[in-house]
Amino acid sequence: MATIGAAVLPPLAERPIKNTVVLFDVDNTLTVPRVPAKPEMLQLLSALRHKVAIGFVGGSDLAKQQEQLGTPQIPVTTLFDFCFSENGLTAYRLGSPLSSQTFIGWLGETKYKELVKFILHYVADLDIPVKRGTFLEFRNGMVNVSPIGRNASVAERNEYQRYDLENKVREKFIEALRKEFPDIGLTYSIGGQISFDVFPQGWNKTYCLQHIENERNLPGGVDYTTIHFFGDKTFEGGNDYEIYADKRTVGHSVENPEDCYKQLKALFDL
Repeated sequence: MATIGAAVLPPLAERPIKNTVVLFDVDNTLTVPRVPAKPEMLQLLSALRHKVAIGFVGGSDLAKQQEQLGTPQIPVTTLFDFCFSENGLTAYRLGSPLSSQTFIGWLGETKYKELVKFILHYVADLDIPVKRGTFLEFRNGMVNVSPIGRNASVAERNEYQRYDLENKVREKFIEALRKEFPDIGLTYSIGGQISFDVFPQGWNKTYCLQHIENERNLPGGVDYTTIHFFGDKTFEGGNDYEIYADKRTVGHSVENPEDCYKQLKALFDL
């Protein structure tokens, strides 16, 4: 058995709620974007982990999820049984890395440069109230595009989110990309407050489910017949929609971390 603090954590096959895993979106589900999770949320997740396997699946890279869900002393990969960064293209099981894929390897350098050139020109021509920096972030399994820039402060992010809801900046940006690149098999998904992800078709959050399904083939693995998923962007076009609506999962839509906390306590009697 694994030990966390003074508590003894049962192996995956010995969790009291059998053949079940609970997966979570990160932003606006477990915590506010770019803000560390509240201690009470982490305590609840620890209690849940003693009953059932848990994991997160987010579009951001592992470093950002470490900032939000881990601590300087505790790696996030030790707090969850499954860690699926970049929708599972970077994946960890019980602290050990699983196989990964790359966006650039799939798309190729020539097409990637065409995509980047179009995105940066589009951002340059955008007339929005505030622009900061890091408008395009290259990740292992996708690129993240932010019209305001990922360097925006929390206050600027909140204000941009309100502006974007009224003016559909990200929606219009995605429409332009679909028109410019109709034949290269890309998917566009709005997530968080200020950005959207660009990745190959099928590389949405359902990508992580292949790792869950492969569990049955591993030594000491489990055949997960029930896969719960909690997320906030569960509407069509949101980056939680595909996994929320997938026939392999039991989807739970939440409004914010406080709502997620309440639903978890009620569902799992915590």
